[in-house]
Amino acid sequence: MRNTALACFLILLPCSLCAQDKKGDWKALYGLRSGEKIELVETGMKKRVGTFATVTDEAIQMREGSSDIGIPKENVARVTVLDKSHRGRNALILSVAGAGAGAAITAAASRCSSSTGSFNLCGIGRGAEVAMGALVGLVGGAGVGAAIPSHPTIYRAGPANSNTPH
Repeated sequence: MRNTALACFLILLPCSLCAQDKKGDWKALYGLRSGEKIELVETGMKKRVGTFATVTDEAIQMREGSSDIGIPKENVARVTVLDKSHRGRNALILSVAGAGAGAAITAAASRCSSSTGSFNLCGIGRGAEVAMGALVGLVGGAGVGAAIPSHPTIYRAGPANSNTPH
């Protein structure tokens, strides 16, 4: 049991470190290339989709349809890159993790007893039970991975500071 906990920790640690990206850094927008398709959400929740043009310390320029627009930094709530999709990668990673988890859970839970419950798999053998658990985990993980939002958000404004006491 202790080895299982250690294995889970070693698998989840890199995932949690990756999740700590600094999306509140305006300088991340300097990594965009001119012409990349982006979605920009303003602080008033107005959504704009277009191609990135340029960025300065004060504003971001983009082309929306046939017009060039500039949005001041203080009006930008979020910028997401639409060109890069990670659905396939997410589905693959989570299907492998789901298969492993399904196999492990089934192996730990498959103890044959003399019970005659409605869901008794003792007759098919432990290896087949574990394989079925892995298959269920594989399919479930692939579905969850494909459903995870796939476009990376490269900038998200921090919460607005309130001057009112709580």
